Amino acid sequence: MSKPLWRISIITSAEAEEAVSELLSSTFGVSCTAYHDFETGKIMVSIFTKEPTLFREARPRILRGLRRIRECGLCIISPRVTCRKVRQEDWAESWKRHFKPIEIGRKLLVKPSWSRRRAKRGEIVIILDPGLSFGTGHHPTTSFCLQELVRFGTTGGKGGLLDAGTGSGILAIAAAKLGFSPVDAFDFDAEALRIARANALGNGVGRRIDFFRQDATKFRSTRKYALICANLTAEVLRESFRWIAEHLQRDGRAVLAGILKEEFGSIEKAADRAGLRLLRRRNEKEWSSGTFGASAFASGCV
Repeated sequence: MSKPLWRISIITSAEAEEAVSELLSSTFGVSCTAYHDFETGKIMVSIFTKEPTLFREARPRILRGLRRIRECGLCIISPRVTCRKVRQEDWAESWKRHFKPIEIGRKLLVKPSWSRRRAKRGEIVIILDPGLSFGTGHHPTTSFCLQELVRFGTTGGKGGLLDAGTGSGILAIAAAKLGFSPVDAFDFDAEALRIARANALGNGVGRRIDFFRQDATKFRSTRKYALICANLTAEVLRESFRWIAEHLQRDGRAVLAGILKEEFGSIEKAADRAGLRLLRRRNEKEWSSGTFGASAFASGCV
């Protein structure tokens, strides 16, 4: 019999969501999920584990981290950290309530396997059951990355794509279906990679994507890419600009997301130091995302 699943959660506000997510993901070494209650403004940030003893060991560190976040002036809402058993059927029903089909630029339809929504003429369908991984296309950061994939695939031609921090695999799958080749995708979370590979196989593109485990700050390859998508935290992005710039083709683009509005200025400065210039930016709710190109080609490309 497989071990039961446990959910370790913190209730927080939008302004502290990224800080709390980083605290949990760095403590447990896995990706976080977040449920937004748009009526109350509260957000439940969670990680899932089959080892509840990890919670008892990590709880003092988490509480210290929450105190530091509050000292920085961010509202957490509740200082409590909960650990509750989750039945597998409860998890499946939860996704059915929260994950609805979405369209991206009249080109992509992203939907869960249980949806009967039909694609319109010319739409590419992505069937996605994200499991415990981040990435359904609903979050502003993922949505921006998908829109830029469609934009680049339509107007900029196709080439190689790197998906840094692949999560559910949604960006890599979309890239493969849009005709990008080769498509490489990595994540540090082994469970996320397992789910991403399963999603890719379910969409018929499993053999067209190379998934691998990698620390985002230490990426190295002999390849250069037409497009690099990095939906990562601002802290990780700041440590990754050198390799991002080195692995872009001469006229390539870097799509960066996962950035809070107040942090975008520092990200733009770090990109500038690496020789990348901002071409496009989108603000949605508390998030900012941007597309960057090499300095020599940035002028007039917006």
